[in-house]
Amino acid sequence: MSDASPTAAPPRHVAGVFSEATDARVQRFTESISFDKRLYAHDIAGSIAHAQMLADVGVLTPDECLQITHGLEQIRREIEQGDFAYSVELEDIHMHIERALTDRLGDVGRKLHTGRSRNDQVSTDLRLWTRTRIDAISSLLADLQRAFVARCETDADVVLPGYTHLQRAQPVLAAHYYLAYCEKFERDRQRLADCRRRVNVLSLGAGALAGTSIPIDRQNVARRLGFDAVAANSLDVSSDRDFVIEFVFCLALIAEHLSTWAEEWILWSTIEFDMLELPRAFCTGSSIMPQKINPDVLELIRGKTGRVVGALQTLLVLVKGLPLAYNRDLQEDKPPLFDAADTVEACLAMAAPVVAGATLRRDAIAERLDRGHLDATAFMEYLIRRGIPQRTAHHLVGKLVGEAMRRECRLADLPLERFREIDPTLDADVFDVLGVDNAIAAMQSYGSTAPGQVAEQLARWKNHLTVLSPSPI
Repeated sequence: MSDASPTAAPPRHVAGVFSEATDARVQRFTESISFDKRLYAHDIAGSIAHAQMLADVGVLTPDECLQITHGLEQIRREIEQGDFAYSVELEDIHMHIERALTDRLGDVGRKLHTGRSRNDQVSTDLRLWTRTRIDAISSLLADLQRAFVARCETDADVVLPGYTHLQRAQPVLAAHYYLAYCEKFERDRQRLADCRRRVNVLSLGAGALAGTSIPIDRQNVARRLGFDAVAANSLDVSSDRDFVIEFVFCLALIAEHLSTWAEEWILWSTIEFDMLELPRAFCTGSSIMPQKINPDVLELIRGKTGRVVGALQTLLVLVKGLPLAYNRDLQEDKPPLFDAADTVEACLAMAAPVVAGATLRRDAIAERLDRGHLDATAFMEYLIRRGIPQRTAHHLVGKLVGEAMRRECRLADLPLERFREIDPTLDADVFDVLGVDNAIAAMQSYGSTAPGQVAEQLARWKNHLTVLSPSPI
């Protein structure tokens, strides 16, 4: 059916109560097609499900539904092939697709928008898009976890200095360090999974804000689109962008964790720390200093975290004080949402190969491992087990550390007589509890860096990650 139908609508910008065309400056100012065109596949999927439901309830005939479905699929192919024209006059992706459909089908195409509004339509599109991004990012996080787990086996025999306040504190197994990041990224995956439950609620059918008198079947659409539930209040869901903000909050925490890791490895790769060699393929040189090997990828991961945190701030301010229900302000939710998701995905795509390709400088780490008296806490706890109160033991070991610092030696290099001044019953066996290896071997608590504990945790992680599918991206 052509657009020559006697019921054909005039261009959207000269329609209804409007008797004159929209000012071109307003069209440019209000358009969103420049960024929301990436929702095309989700908009078409939602429209096909909506059309099929309208046919099920008798609003469309089977033939009309078939025409609409085929028309939308043709439009999708044209967009994917780059054969689709965009114009600011049509404002957004929803109007572009609807206009293209009515150009092909006339009045049949105009029936598609029955029982819905652009308000619930865009909310549904965003939920579909966000759902796919959650799944993709969760998969990328699992890939990064696998990279850390693989390092556990590569560096199983390496002991690292653990830090607090960026000062050497206690020794830890390298595998214990790697699994710490697995835990952080697992919480990120859990947050995404929890967020997904609130994302996966159907908005479509809420109308502009009050619902519709058309006898639609929202559960029908929910089943077709894979939603777990249907939004229970049309007024609420028309204005709801909680799910967008929650998703970007999850992204911000992922970015923060990546930034912490990037900062550590930037420091570790310096000559001053000399603990890590980054894969050269993920570093860059200097335009003037020929010797430089710069950790640009890690620095950009650290820097891009600001963009993601900024996106969260933008969204929180965007919805502050908006009255119910829909307001055009909500058009501005998409740029920060898209940018935050794109940024985190790009960072995660870099992180896993950097983890896999880096090399610990084992000799340099081992040569300096005894510096900083990393065994002091283990020695203090040894005294506690012999009956000395914790605060007293802390004070006594602190005095010994002070003496070792003045002598520029290890605790184990002090004479036995100095230890007997703390506890006359001490004998040469005291030296069996000193040193980083003994300090690690002495650990017993669940979740500690004790070799047995780390082995159990590593086995748990390997089993957990085996059941997760690698990222298809």
